[in-house]
Amino acid sequence: MSFAAKQQEKQGTAVFVSQDDSTKIEVGSIEQSSAVYGDRWTRRLLKLGVEDRGVQPVPVELRTDTQLFKIFFIWFSWNINILTFSAGTLGPVVFGLGLRDSCLTILFFTLLCCIPPAYLCTWGPKTGMRQMIISRYTFGYYGVIIPCIFNLISMLGFSILNAILGGQALASVTTNLSWTVGIVVIGVISLLVAFCGYNVLSWYERIAWLPVVIIFIIALGLGGNHLSSPPPTEPASASSILSFASTLAGFSITFSGLSSDFTTYYRPESSSWRIFLYVYSALAVPIITLQCLGAAVVIAVPNVPEWQTGYEGGDVGGLFEAMLRPTGNSGKFLTVLLSLSVVGNMAATSYSASISLQVFIPWLVSIPRYVHSIIATVIVVALAIVGAHRFYDTLLNFLGLIGYWAGAFVAILIVEHLYFRRNNSDNYDITTWNVPHRLPSGLAALGAGFGSLALVVPSMHQVWYTGPIAKHTGDIGFEMAFALGGILYVPLRWLEIKIQKRL
Repeated sequence: MSFAAKQQEKQGTAVFVSQDDSTKIEVGSIEQSSAVYGDRWTRRLLKLGVEDRGVQPVPVELRTDTQLFKIFFIWFSWNINILTFSAGTLGPVVFGLGLRDSCLTILFFTLLCCIPPAYLCTWGPKTGMRQMIISRYTFGYYGVIIPCIFNLISMLGFSILNAILGGQALASVTTNLSWTVGIVVIGVISLLVAFCGYNVLSWYERIAWLPVVIIFIIALGLGGNHLSSPPPTEPASASSILSFASTLAGFSITFSGLSSDFTTYYRPESSSWRIFLYVYSALAVPIITLQCLGAAVVIAVPNVPEWQTGYEGGDVGGLFEAMLRPTGNSGKFLTVLLSLSVVGNMAATSYSASISLQVFIPWLVSIPRYVHSIIATVIVVALAIVGAHRFYDTLLNFLGLIGYWAGAFVAILIVEHLYFRRNNSDNYDITTWNVPHRLPSGLAALGAGFGSLALVVPSMHQVWYTGPIAKHTGDIGFEMAFALGGILYVPLRWLEIKIQKRL
């Protein structure tokens, strides 16, 4: 697409021009300011290849990518990091589970909870729309703002946790570097990738995973003898297993709020099964492997004095530095590389956050996407510095809560797509993506979501609250949100369609 065509797009009408400028396709109104794109800095960034597209649907003519393998590496690099490792430590540390029970819980619930985000990724090529824009066809133009807020909280929360871990690992290498400085360094590096957009992000993720995998293998080789004989533990209660499972659900299923953000440039006829399998395996393999490793290592910590010293105060970065210390100075270098493992996660998350901000506050569409990446990074770094010294409390409370909204959100989206829109992408009119009166009111989706709270709240088990159902079963709030949200949505949506007389 020529630069002139981009100018036309931003000035109000989405007119896309083919390479020979002979074909024009109108897609709809795009609310962006031409003044912004008259700026010489913006022109320069566009020429350098920085992606400016935010929430605007990608027209068929620009959905040309055929390299489906790239989506595998985006999600694989996203999850091959020390935060994934840390989530696995919660089973033994917080819920008192042994290695066997921790690993079985991780295996089963991760395999289950990776299905929704992998499935939603298949919608991107067919619609050309980002995940929260697709959600407007269920929650409405204004109603989607509520799940968008939860999605932003989830994304920024994960980035905060990653920044804390990356900063801790970086600071563990030398006493001259504080956690705060480490967090800032990690944040700046992540911003550089997210700022540039999809092309740079997908290139970075294709190579970022390799050194991280090598480091984890080295750490396992050095400390493997300490992991071979885990101490015996009491049989786990169903309550502990379900509560840990709820935390794991919060780790995996919340990716559903940004799934299709990374598949909108693929050709519409791209194989949905291939995309699903690429994403599913890229999620499940690193999450299961690293979370099980995290559980095994943290169980062994009391038996290894050096590990125990490094892990003091829940410092996962210090733990890895202790594990890699036998390699001498090379261990410090490996720890630095390991601290950078969070960059792939933070950059991708910041990229999606920059898009979701434009859905949350629609008039922000007049500001280029990359500006929002800067805003998201500043928020993450500031909050990470504040929460750095309470990592485990932050991790537990955060993961325990975010799974609830995601459960209802996913169920409602899937029911809308499979039942009401007959699993047919043609039933999404791309020209109405930003026309409120031609989208659903969203009352049915919001009613189902909030209605699910009737069973979610009694089924919650958190540090600060335990519901009457959860006292007997453990935390089953996520399961209740998914089941009740989907069930309630069917009659409410039928009523909404009857009143509005359209989808």
